[in-house]
Amino acid sequence: MPGAGPLGVSLAPYIRSSATLTKLFAPVAKWYAGGSLYRQYGLLYDDLLIEERPIVQKALTRLTPREAYDRQFRIKRASQADVLHAPLPRDQWTKPEEDIRYLLPHVQAVETEEKERLKWNTLEVKRK
Repeated sequence: MPGAGPLGVSLAPYIRSSATLTKLFAPVAKWYAGGSLYRQYGLLYDDLLIEERPIVQKALTRLTPREAYDRQFRIKRASQADVLHAPLPRDQWTKPEEDIRYLLPHVQAVETEEKERLKWNTLEVKRK
């Protein structure tokens, strides 16, 4: 489950439902995202999803050609910057407002389809 913690449960919906908790956790979340350095290499959060998972592989096939090209470009550019041991220039960093979840809707759709497929595959047809 994407976004879930180690126990498979995400507290994000609960935190977002409370104005006080949102006010408390938002600065911490921004600090953590900034400290993870993926934005300094021009990556988006969804570029970090583990591609070896079958669900993510299937979701990647659903990207438009432009989205797939942009993803590969960002990953190759970040890999080159990592080899050089230098983040990208500041003007090429990913801005927080540009860091959108472009792959998550596809991953969620694939997960829903897989759950439905499992449900239908467990049905037994009995002849009378």
